[in-house]
Amino acid sequence: MVITTNDAWLTESCALFKVAIKPMHAKHLLQGLDKHEAQQLFCFHAFRPNHPKACYKEVLERLVEYCQGHPLALQVLGKSLYNRDVVYWEEHMELLKKDNGSPINNVLRKSFESLSSKNDKELFKYIACFFVGMDRDFTETILKACDIKIRSGIMNLTDKCLLSIGHNNTLMMHRLIQEMGRFVVHQESPDKPWKRSRLWCNEESFKVLKQKRSMGNLLGLTLDMRMLKKELLSGSFELKTNILSKMDNLMLLQLNYVKVQGSYENFSKELRWLCMHGFPSKYIPSDLPTDNLVALDMSYSNIESFINFYSNPQLENREKQSIGSRAKDKKLLGSLKILNLSFCGGLRSLVGFVEFPALERLIATNCNELLEVCESVQEFVGLVYIDLRYCNKLEKLTMGMLKMVKTLLLDGCNLGRSQIEIKDKCKMVEANNIGINTKVSSSAVLEAIPSDLKFFTISLPSSLVRLSLANNNLYTESFPMDFSCLSMLEALNLDENRISSMPNCVRSLSRLQSLSMQHCDMLTLVEHPPTSLTFLSMYSEKMHVLRKVVFDPEMRPLNLSIPWRRLAPQLCEIEGMVKIQPMASVEEKVLHSLCWNKLDFLNKRGVRTYSYGRDSQEHQIQMYYEFGIFSTIYGGKDMPNWITHRSNGPSISFTILSSSNKPRGFNFCYVSTYQLPVIIIHNITKNRTWIYEHCIGNVGVGEESYTVLSHWMFRMNEMEGGDSVSITLRNFRSYNGIAMKCGVSVVYDDGNTDEEDALGYYKSWNHIIGGDLTGYQLTTGEYILSILRITTHGIKPFMRYGKFVGDRDYYKGDEMLFTALSQRKPAIVGHIPEEIGTSTCNDLILNDKDEVDGDEVPVMAEVVKSESEVEVDVEVMVEAELEQQAKRSCIWRKWFNCTRA
Repeated sequence: MVITTNDAWLTESCALFKVAIKPMHAKHLLQGLDKHEAQQLFCFHAFRPNHPKACYKEVLERLVEYCQGHPLALQVLGKSLYNRDVVYWEEHMELLKKDNGSPINNVLRKSFESLSSKNDKELFKYIACFFVGMDRDFTETILKACDIKIRSGIMNLTDKCLLSIGHNNTLMMHRLIQEMGRFVVHQESPDKPWKRSRLWCNEESFKVLKQKRSMGNLLGLTLDMRMLKKELLSGSFELKTNILSKMDNLMLLQLNYVKVQGSYENFSKELRWLCMHGFPSKYIPSDLPTDNLVALDMSYSNIESFINFYSNPQLENREKQSIGSRAKDKKLLGSLKILNLSFCGGLRSLVGFVEFPALERLIATNCNELLEVCESVQEFVGLVYIDLRYCNKLEKLTMGMLKMVKTLLLDGCNLGRSQIEIKDKCKMVEANNIGINTKVSSSAVLEAIPSDLKFFTISLPSSLVRLSLANNNLYTESFPMDFSCLSMLEALNLDENRISSMPNCVRSLSRLQSLSMQHCDMLTLVEHPPTSLTFLSMYSEKMHVLRKVVFDPEMRPLNLSIPWRRLAPQLCEIEGMVKIQPMASVEEKVLHSLCWNKLDFLNKRGVRTYSYGRDSQEHQIQMYYEFGIFSTIYGGKDMPNWITHRSNGPSISFTILSSSNKPRGFNFCYVSTYQLPVIIIHNITKNRTWIYEHCIGNVGVGEESYTVLSHWMFRMNEMEGGDSVSITLRNFRSYNGIAMKCGVSVVYDDGNTDEEDALGYYKSWNHIIGGDLTGYQLTTGEYILSILRITTHGIKPFMRYGKFVGDRDYYKGDEMLFTALSQRKPAIVGHIPEEIGTSTCNDLILNDKDEVDGDEVPVMAEVVKSESEVEVDVEVMVEAELEQQAKRSCIWRKWFNCTRA
């Protein structure tokens, strides 16, 4: 049974998910239809059921795009255009752009009208007009000051599917729903915009202000002069402030790049949010009514300091007034909670904050001349959010006394240089018995410190929950941060730094949930990240330098972001995901357990691998391990003689012999001249299927043919005596030349448990056959074994697998959580490799007559196929992967755009 609703509260009210036993059902948030599905739904209603004529194609695509995958909008719009000619469609498209009184809008409006509370309706209109795409906490702070019950209201709107929260904590609203909300406001006075409660259209705001209309009902107004058409700006325009005196109830005001003339005393005393990008004065006018102001945004302005204020910014040649000259019992901005000074190129210092006792969020990004944040910032007992990203000349930063700060963003502040003055609790190390005074510049003492100890530490506020240090030129050897006191930290961003390994201090973060080291192009080693992590990203264009990632057994399931196609093809181990190593370095006992004997000749051969975005590379023959599957690739067309059951062509079928010893796996081998195929193994008896794609896309062996030898481990109930099994090789693009021949040899357990299991470590991995493959299972029961699944999300398999599974097959879960090591004892049978009922591990025969002498095996010759000639589906996969990585990076960014305490 499937239940759909646009009211999420219904699922809770009927107690679907409040049962003692874990329910079999699940709750899913439905996404918009993709382009193909949206077009199908639209055409079903618009043509019933005839296919569209060619002349409709262009306008059809525009109409479908307009609906943005909204099923309801597609249905209503399709029905309204049924049996109409293409000219009517074109006219209707134009009407949709101009008139919101459309059938779609009328249907969507029913959801708005179903809101029972006036508070929720007012909140919806505020968001639709001014706050779509803005930070949720920023919006909550402003609208709470407007007497809106914001928390419960947002919950009600999301339950009605009128609002959603984006990955980066932004307020999201479908375009059609937003237009419906604005249409509701428009209908308050269709022909007289000055009588409406809100003005968001720049053209309308400009005309109303220019006409000097009385706007006593107006609650919010937006005007950005850059957005106006040139014909409206035929002459210069200066806003006379006496016009604003007619807006007694105005609470939200945006005047971006507007020239203002007159006294700021005329501004509404009810202002809660004032945004004035491009403000021309160097100081905030002291006559600005600020009694109720909670958010002030002066980005892209000429603001230089808060020490001095002018009674009128147009009289800057007069004597400056200091803050101290104001009445002692009145703070200039006593109610201000949010201050944004981003991109103020003249701002050199952040001082004089004693006038802002209520400040909660300080934002000053990309202030390229900012040198210091003075001690007075510590007076803000309620300050929870500091954003100083890309203030790259910052020399003085005082944070020692800050007790409530939850989020600190210092991206691009060049902390890697030893020039920042460390104040208060920010202490230098002691070297050679030199006690370094905390008030002395770090650059002044570095000369007295040995070269191997030239580093400094910055003690951070212990209250921090989110910390971003991206793009700071930080090195592992001289990492300047001490995280030992950050017991509350949940999210850490170290992107775009020059670290070669995860800093040791990160391991001490016992509550850390999100760790990002994206685009750290020197990163080679990540050892034992905190077990509390739920998100780990190491995405980089140069991931081929990464050599090893090691996890603790207690590691939580996590979202893992790694560009698997860019991993080093010659030596790399992502524990629990893939291990690549030269065959020459594999322990003999491991090879013996795999029944891989007489393979010494491979140590003197080479292969050439092709990785996306890089030239081909030559290296030793490798052993690859993933999903409980060992494999190696070498040149030639002869299989080992202990591969007893053989078949010409790309498929083979066999029955596992019944024996007192349990089968614990088999060796499968094939010879091909084409690209690496997909291996499909089907246990016919148990109706289980594994579809395996190798982690390496292309290999050149220097010969016309290559041989792939693989060992598949199975647990006790995956393969049993009497089971009928088929193995088939398939390619993504072609069915010709897949394999010349293939063969299989079953490996049985001899029951000996006295010796140490040489494969014990490999069996401890979690995502292997016989382990946890839940995230790889389709609704039909098949498993797609591909590293691609670990680093991507969603329920729809990639289109490339459509040849092997049905178009309607989906993954059982929409989220793939990675767990490196199993929490249980291995369930895979046996460890002593002796094949019973088929053959034992005999000599490797490479031709019909002679045994190969390892000393006489030639080294790798010229590669048969150039990189351009090797036909592979890499481009499609990588494009899809990059898109998924971009989506997942949003999961990371939400931590640092979130300002919640």
